[in-house]
Amino acid sequence: MFDVGFAEIVLVMVIALLVVGPERLPKLARTAGLWLGKARAFVQSVREDVERELAAEELKRVMHETGRIGEELGQVREIIEETDSELRQATAAPAAGAAGGAQPPPARRERDAEAPAALSGEAGGGDRRQARDESADGGR
Repeated sequence: MFDVGFAEIVLVMVIALLVVGPERLPKLARTAGLWLGKARAFVQSVREDVERELAAEELKRVMHETGRIGEELGQVREIIEETDSELRQATAAPAAGAAGGAQPPPARRERDAEAPAALSGEAGGGDRRQARDESADGGR
């Protein structure tokens, strides 16, 4: 703040000694020291107040952001619950249809019929191996 060096302090002390006199100089120095201490304490308290206000503003901002995130989380939770209920309804409908003796759609019947053959390697697997062997032999 102020650039006060040793030379400036000595100059002020000499002027104070000349103006006040040697008898009252110690009392004046003590009083000046007390005032300086009070000024420093005041500046420190103002600085702490400003820092406290800044922290409070930051806390308010974080709380507002957290509240907004909480609202978004609630919306996501609602979407998940809706999707869960839709999935439960969708899976419950075919189960109710199967209990009534209804047959699955044709595409599903074909896929279900092909599944065991594909797993055992019977459906087309031998033909592919034979074609690959023939191409490697040059068609003999």
